[in-house]
Amino acid sequence: MISRRNRREFLKSCVALSAVGTAAHLSRLGMVTAHAQATGYKSLVCVFLFGGNDANNTIVPIDSRYGAYSAMRGPVALAQGSLLSAGSSGYGLHPALTNVQRLYNQNRAALVFNVGTLVRPTFKMADGRLNTNQLPRNLYSHSDQTQQWQSSDPTGGSTGWGGRINDFTRVQNTGSMPPGITVNGGNSFFLSGTIEKGLNFNNASTAGLVPFGSGFAARRAALQDVLTFDTGLQMVGPANAVLGGAVQAMETFNAALQSVPEPTGFPNTNLGRQLAQVYRIMQARGTLGMQRQIFFAGMGGFDNHEQLITNHQNLMATLDAAVGAFFTALDSTPNPPAVTLFTESEFNRTGNSNSNVGSDHAWGGHHLVFSNDIRPNTDGSRTFGTFPQQLLRGPDDAGDRGYWIPTSALDQYAATLGGWFGVSDADLGMIFPNLANFPTPRLGFL
Repeated sequence: MISRRNRREFLKSCVALSAVGTAAHLSRLGMVTAHAQATGYKSLVCVFLFGGNDANNTIVPIDSRYGAYSAMRGPVALAQGSLLSAGSSGYGLHPALTNVQRLYNQNRAALVFNVGTLVRPTFKMADGRLNTNQLPRNLYSHSDQTQQWQSSDPTGGSTGWGGRINDFTRVQNTGSMPPGITVNGGNSFFLSGTIEKGLNFNNASTAGLVPFGSGFAARRAALQDVLTFDTGLQMVGPANAVLGGAVQAMETFNAALQSVPEPTGFPNTNLGRQLAQVYRIMQARGTLGMQRQIFFAGMGGFDNHEQLITNHQNLMATLDAAVGAFFTALDSTPNPPAVTLFTESEFNRTGNSNSNVGSDHAWGGHHLVFSNDIRPNTDGSRTFGTFPQQLLRGPDDAGDRGYWIPTSALDQYAATLGGWFGVSDADLGMIFPNLANFPTPRLGFL
């Protein structure tokens, strides 16, 4: 008989694809409602920059405002001549973002300014106080702000906004697999909805799916024996059901990907491999019966309390290469799918540097959105939102170091993405709990 300890270890190691609440996809809704009429395949791809990206050095004003930026940043300021111009917008991109510049100049990228978690519009009054005491819980905390960015609930929330979107759009898919897929090897709260819970892929290979290898049939049979072992125990039965569903999902995806070659041209980095997985899975969308999919990818290393310039250069280069390869691959695909890729991060960094030539936890930050459906702003640029005045203790600083008070809420940013994905305005109001607090529900970049 297999000991309980060995059984637990076997269950942990026998599959590389895990499902959270796999039973959710076994009882799919059969009714297509008015908000879920199919309009062709669409996919959202979230790239989460874990640790708090220094957005102050990701997008920089290169016009007359550069002097204020340079004075504020001090030793972590980027040289004006090194910045990559984003068209005639008056803004420059980090020197490593050459592919981002290319996509912006091709009208396929948007710069979205000063987004953050908010309960309601927040601003600094003449006496220096904020106009509301309804603020997100535990600002500047990695864990809390990561959860809030993934839930769009400033109190924390119990479901992710990507998962809630999937709850509304799931009936457009004819296949049995969940439409939410995490490819960074973790368990993404972002894709956990009330109904849909998503799948978590191991990112060890570009396929993302690791079968049992040689002797598959025997291993599969042994696993089935384990799954039916001591099912009378209260917790073992549900756990076995989840694992059994995960194995079934793995086999379904592996079968669908048999005729899809592994993509080439992606950098051999963690994020490069993740986006290669996303690209390959998209190519099997017809076989899998998918019209709507949401992917969650991510990279870490952004908590740069020291040596920001060097560390951020490497991070921006890694992000740029992976995103560039992803869109190059899409461009080379016959009848490419409609895809919008966007960034998230738990918070921006402080406007000034610390004593270690790094930056510390702050609040509102800038984000990048990539799509063939980017809509120009009223001035013809592809910049959206309000860029903060880069003045310490100024009107946009919640403190004394450049903690930018967000001028666009995460709810508005996410609702713009959800609207492009096909969610109605009425349903967006249900998905994003505080959207009604903001006069403009969408930011207009899609």
